[in-house]
Amino acid sequence: MSQPIGIAILGAGRWGVHLIRNFLNHPQARVMAVVDPHQERLTSARSQFNLDESVILTTNWQDIKQLPGLEAVAVATPAATHYALISDALDQNYHVLAEKPLTLDPAECQELSQRAQQRQLQLLVDHTYLFHPAVIAGTEVVQGGRLGELRYGYATRTHLGPVRPDVDALWDLAIHDIAIFNTWLGESPIQVQGTGRVWLQPTPVVGDDSKLFPQGLSDLVMATLTYPSGFQAFIHLCWFNPDKQRRLAVVGDQGTLIFDEMSQDAPLVIQGGYLEPEGDRWIPTAQNREVVRLEKAEPLGRVCDRFLELVRHQGPADEFSGAIATELTTILSALSHSIQQGGLPVQL
Repeated sequence: MSQPIGIAILGAGRWGVHLIRNFLNHPQARVMAVVDPHQERLTSARSQFNLDESVILTTNWQDIKQLPGLEAVAVATPAATHYALISDALDQNYHVLAEKPLTLDPAECQELSQRAQQRQLQLLVDHTYLFHPAVIAGTEVVQGGRLGELRYGYATRTHLGPVRPDVDALWDLAIHDIAIFNTWLGESPIQVQGTGRVWLQPTPVVGDDSKLFPQGLSDLVMATLTYPSGFQAFIHLCWFNPDKQRRLAVVGDQGTLIFDEMSQDAPLVIQGGYLEPEGDRWIPTAQNREVVRLEKAEPLGRVCDRFLELVRHQGPADEFSGAIATELTTILSALSHSIQQGGLPVQL
């Protein structure tokens, strides 16, 4: 059996601790270091996971970036720090798994992807939902024609926090739903529109070189995506709403596919039915409800497993490649520009 892959986790915050847990529990990974600028997070991680004394805990990436035996890094730091850290990691010939978004700039995403390819390194982005059993099963439903002719889609992603200080609700939340719509439809938007409202953080973000948030960080965002087929998706995002929802649907002329994360018993459902004319009225017909059976698996566990597999065997990373990351970042950037212009359509 091959030796476990040496990996360092950069960032021990809300998402970083999930990466630590998964890599600690994976037989093909050896967590060698955890890096976070906040000492209290490192102390908490040591206690929470009962980390061996051999695991280096440090507040500075420079302390471990040339650590003997290190082969890969997982980056779960604020989005604005991604480019410099990932660029440095690639220069050290490390494979990289990055939390979404890869960066806040599509050009930077493309540059990092090309550099990784040139060095024959894996640069993968943690678009976790693409590994969710409901999204995988939903792709088969939509592309198998079970909904009939597709009409439109909608998604709502709301909760009371967590509120991020580095990006707005659009960049924090929308990437999940956009990735799902793109995957289910098998196409990418050609036009986007977005509007936002700012309440909590009305001042520009310090160090926002991309100038994405000149009016502060939007707590509420309403976005519209238009696809080449004419399909439109409407997305409602808010981290200032105690009505927690994680719901996405695609509507066809024969039924609607609903992915509701808050439903533990039936997260993926086909709600069948259509309208038939009867004189001057339209009558609901063939209404039924089908719960789609799903296999049980933690999406992030699948991400980590796939990352380690690709590091070991150097295969193609279609599910979460740099190309997908660049495409999603381009869409988000266009939505940000639309928000800045009061909701004007932006062509892609």
